[in-house]
Amino acid sequence: MHVSSEIPPLKLVVVGHVDHGKSTLIGRLLHETNSLPDGKAEAVIAMSERRGMPVEWAFVLDALQAERDQGITIDTTQIFFNTEKRNYVIIDAPGHKEFLKNMVSGAALSDAAVLVIDAKDGMQEQSRRHGYILHLLGVRQVAVVINKMDLADYREERLQELTAEIRDYLSELGLEASAIIPASAREGQGLISAPDKMPWYQGPSLVEVLDNFTPPILPTERPLRFPVQDVYKFDERRIIAGRIESGRIRTGDTILISPSNKAVTVRSIESWNTKETALSASAGQSVGITLSEQLFIERGQMISHESNAPFETNVFRARIFWLGNNPLEVGKRYKLKLATNEQIVEVQSIETVIDVENLTTGMGDRLERNAIGEVTLRARAMLALDEFSDNPKTGRFVLVDGYDTVGGGTIFMEGYPDQRTRTDVRSTNITAVEHRVTPELRANANGHEGGILWLTGLSGAGKSTIAIELEQQLFAKGYQVYVLDGDNVRFGLSSDLGFAPEDRVENIRRVGEVAKLFASAGVLVITAFISPYRADRDRARSIAPDMFHEVYIAADVATCEGRDPKGLYKKARAGEIKEFTGVSAPYEEPVTPEVTVETADRTVNESVAELMAYVEENFSMVKRNGGR
Repeated sequence: MHVSSEIPPLKLVVVGHVDHGKSTLIGRLLHETNSLPDGKAEAVIAMSERRGMPVEWAFVLDALQAERDQGITIDTTQIFFNTEKRNYVIIDAPGHKEFLKNMVSGAALSDAAVLVIDAKDGMQEQSRRHGYILHLLGVRQVAVVINKMDLADYREERLQELTAEIRDYLSELGLEASAIIPASAREGQGLISAPDKMPWYQGPSLVEVLDNFTPPILPTERPLRFPVQDVYKFDERRIIAGRIESGRIRTGDTILISPSNKAVTVRSIESWNTKETALSASAGQSVGITLSEQLFIERGQMISHESNAPFETNVFRARIFWLGNNPLEVGKRYKLKLATNEQIVEVQSIETVIDVENLTTGMGDRLERNAIGEVTLRARAMLALDEFSDNPKTGRFVLVDGYDTVGGGTIFMEGYPDQRTRTDVRSTNITAVEHRVTPELRANANGHEGGILWLTGLSGAGKSTIAIELEQQLFAKGYQVYVLDGDNVRFGLSSDLGFAPEDRVENIRRVGEVAKLFASAGVLVITAFISPYRADRDRARSIAPDMFHEVYIAADVATCEGRDPKGLYKKARAGEIKEFTGVSAPYEEPVTPEVTVETADRTVNESVAELMAYVEENFSMVKRNGGR
């Protein structure tokens, strides 16, 4: 069979419990579709006869003598396979639990999966593990084959029993099988055509299901991602060289350099060993480009188009497969390699630990060898990256400890915003107003300096309660003071914003700017906002660095949920509120706040008294000058 080479092959992983017939299914499928090399089928038949056994199509894939002797698949085997409609790369993943790591590696490369279940044995522990790993790796196209139906006498009742069990289990994982197909791989039933020994089955064959899977997205169809490999100087030209991982680039394109956030035009595309001048280049090509103006560009930066830029962030979440002999632990630092970029990252937190042997899920502060975990990593510098589901090329990475590769991971940004700067002044013909009333004059008139007390903490920690009480007591002492509260701001200033990560970022940016105006007017402004992202609070500090005081109102999730003054935790646990901080969205604790107020075991008055003392020490002119 011949399929156009322009159609990308579908990468298909075949998984299932050991001895449920995966390799037999693949071998027979290759034979039935005439995908075997000349003489291979005859060799398998002869080998089976020498061993005095029925034709064993699993021998097609068993490249290792040890596998033939033990009758199990040890490593992932990749083999090309085709139907009249499309090409495939089949990944035969091991089913034995001792080789589960290899199964994970195979599934991570796949576009779709076939889960093989023995009709007689049914769903086994390893079958459930494999289904969980497919879910974890984001494989959403899944066909289930109920194999060895001959051992169940081709009974329709047995298919119905297993179908109900399988659909229930997959639905718990958020997966839905495209089809559940009864088959007998050894007998060639149900693979490429309707099974004649199961006339009651009216559904598709395995090949029909596979051919209807959504094809993989070509790299050229994804947004431009051109990691900078190096910069060369020829004559007066500076050539930015690298390999285009996805998308296309043309002369005259306006491109964006991340994370420097600079836009520039492509003057020319330089290619090697070609006589004609290139006007464009696409994914997979190694090229150089020159720019319309000289910018400082270095290895590791990412080139994209402005309209489809990557995330820019210094913190992200990842699903990591840990291979190191020493465990991955919170607080440890590793070298991250992402495309051509290399940065030191710190393990900020480990949200979930999954034991690969039994797939138990729990909390923890370390990942042992061969375990999987969902972690948050933080870099010192900004990174340009994508979610793995959007662009696998720039959404996966490896971690290095010393000279050893100790882990690999895929990126997802759930709960975290794009930090790309979008605060450039767009207005024209504007001039900043110079005030004649200086901060010193305002402070002397008020008896205190203006400033920002930025209260941050989880919902229910006590921010608003403390802020309102503090405002009242300070006002009674003659302070010019005002509270900016999260809910009140969202009735007006931020009424157009929701609670998505990017909306949270914009909300805090606006509050930071308003707080600066209040403080510049000599007011002591108290803000009460969760402000969950450390980067946002740092950005708010940068707006008015000399007036900003970070106050961490500290209480753990259990304490806050026990209080739940607005009933929000209850709604979040019920799924009525999505991306709720502390439950389904992250909260990054301050590292070095000016003040930390522990509220779990303190009364409101005790907490306010601590802040009153801080204010009088740091803002009062009377305190500072010993009298007016």
